[in-house]
Amino acid sequence: MRKIPDIIEQIRNLENILSLEIQKKEEEFFYKIHGKKVRFEKATKQYHKTLVGGIHTYLFNASLLNILTAPVIWFCLLPSVFLDLTVTVYQAICFPVYKIPKVRRDDYIVIDRHALNYLNAMEKLNCVYCGYVNGLIAYVQEIAARTEQYWCPIKHARKIGNIHSRYNKFLEYGDGNEYRKKIESLRRDFDDLK
Repeated sequence: MRKIPDIIEQIRNLENILSLEIQKKEEEFFYKIHGKKVRFEKATKQYHKTLVGGIHTYLFNASLLNILTAPVIWFCLLPSVFLDLTVTVYQAICFPVYKIPKVRRDDYIVIDRHALNYLNAMEKLNCVYCGYVNGLIAYVQEIAARTEQYWCPIKHARKIGNIHSRYNKFLEYGDGNEYRKKIESLRRDFDDLK
């Protein structure tokens, strides 16, 4: 019966190993992280500036379909900002009531690629957009996962596309006895987040 939680734990351990490997790139590409700021060595910054492609070249080399679909992508920013505001207000009001630890927005929405000197202004703007929206989706997923743990901590019977961070605590689908015995303790089982 421990197999699924063990696999989830292995996945979490592999994610931690992956994170450490990514951090090793600091030495390879000559930068250091200070708080939220990334600082490249001076020579590296100067070299990066030689790699910048102009906006004219960027647009000239872009496919017509990319240019035509760009407004559709950027239109998604409006509902994204609304979603951000909505879930932030939701957790600010509801999580204290449910005694669920709040999700730190800054842990999920990371915007740092605009500081790369080898990107032109349009590429930097696109990187800000992608960092925001993808981080927002991860932030929303974590808020939803903690909410689901509180209200409905039952695994699905069918295969799901993505297993969120709280799923390993959920009860087995169809196990009504365990649900009735454990639902109240599961609603308070956030000690791993403190």
